[in-house]
Amino acid sequence: MIRIDALWLCTKPMDMRAGAERLLAHVVHALGSANAHHGYLFANARATRIKMIAHDGFGGWCAARRLNVGHFVWPREIDVVRPIALTQAQFDALVVGLPWQRLPEMSTITRL
Repeated sequence: MIRIDALWLCTKPMDMRAGAERLLAHVVHALGSANAHHGYLFANARATRIKMIAHDGFGGWCAARRLNVGHFVWPREIDVVRPIALTQAQFDALVVGLPWQRLPEMSTITRL
């Protein structure tokens, strides 16, 4: 099991052919460093595929995901320049294609 204490969403579209080294270079450029037990998420320009790089303190792990139908809810680079911190609930919603930014308002029913 890979321990991940913090998750970061990087808004700049990435070429999904990029490997762990290139993704890590982007993280270091954007944040200054890649911290142990942090996961960094990237998407392609159409938000149909995502990759996550995680640093476990000894090396890097790289995982990829794509949805069979639709796309991931992803902010545009224009809207957010710096990576966005995600909660575990937001991450869980993001990877299945749900609107993770709206989780707080979706957790209560205000009208029928």
